[in-house]
Amino acid sequence: MATATKKQKKSGTQLQPLGDRVVLRREESQGKTSGGILLPESAKDRPARGEIVSIGTGRLLDDGTRGSFQVKIGDRVIFSSYAGEVFKVGEEELLLMREDDILAVIED
Repeated sequence: MATATKKQKKSGTQLQPLGDRVVLRREESQGKTSGGILLPESAKDRPARGEIVSIGTGRLLDDGTRGSFQVKIGDRVIFSSYAGEVFKVGEEELLLMREDDILAVIED
């Protein structure tokens, strides 16, 4: 199976998630309503969308092989609102979650 690692832009730190986990960057939240009202930080919703930055080696199957991922680096996805662990690498905030927490891939 392919192992993917992507170097982070700002800090130079490499992240390699294990097993069936993925690292993703959350999309920016909207700062303005459709009516043009500016929202303060406390009123903004945290989007449940993001871009895959790095993927692990795959789930370990009963026969000892690794399962393949349904997502790849660069995919834009929708995930569960409370999924994943938030952590910072330099100034960038990233999410680490299982592939099962991803609900859909956004295709353009």
